[in-house]
Amino acid sequence: MVSGGAGADVGFTTSFQVRFGHVDPAGIVYFPRIFDYLHDVFEELWEIHVGTRYYHLLLEQRVGFPIVHADVDFGHPLRFGDRPEVRVTCFRLGRTSIGLRYRIRKDDRTCIDARLTTVCVDTGTMSPLPVAEEFRARFEEIFEPLPTPGSDGSSNPRS
Repeated sequence: MVSGGAGADVGFTTSFQVRFGHVDPAGIVYFPRIFDYLHDVFEELWEIHVGTRYYHLLLEQRVGFPIVHADVDFGHPLRFGDRPEVRVTCFRLGRTSIGLRYRIRKDDRTCIDARLTTVCVDTGTMSPLPVAEEFRARFEEIFEPLPTPGSDGSSNPRS
């Protein structure tokens, strides 16, 4: 689901369920699993918002968007049975790169605040490619600059 418009939050919103096999002996999501969740949401974003299944992008168009930088804040644990909401916005839209921010929230608490940068590449050579205009237009629809440090809406996950 994409939201936007006057006074509304911009972004793509979805959710997922924390399964029994996703938690560690402490009863919380094992931290590497967070990257699996982020990638699942990334694929859903492509299919629902951008309009192209990521699978087809990789295998038919031979274009991929591997992560080249990740900055993740863990603010509150996720537990078995949780169904957090994820809001994705685009904070950077470069010639060959896309920066996406994923805010995973449950019960009005930010659990995860992740900023991932991907680069558009030819999957055969792993050489950078310009982001296609039809994709750029879709990411522009969910563009939201990162907040400045210390301002309301900062990337502090404990807020």
